[in-house]
Amino acid sequence: MKDYVVILEPAADGTWGAYVPDLPGCTSGGKTRDEATKNVRQAIEEHVELLRQTGQRVPDPVSAAEIIHVA
Repeated sequence: MKDYVVILEPAADGTWGAYVPDLPGCTSGGKTRDEATKNVRQAIEEHVELLRQTGQRVPDPVSAAEIIHVA
């Protein structure tokens, strides 16, 4: 099992986008943040499965995230 960093971003129209820095091309979205999170989880699983099926290397997760609080 691998843990990938997912970036979630709100769009101007109120929907949410999601992407995985360590899996180029792996993106998803949803009407809500929770929906985008659910959808990107499925996108990761499908992306990794496609890489395996086509004999490509599945990249190891190397990205990290920090939340920095600024006053």
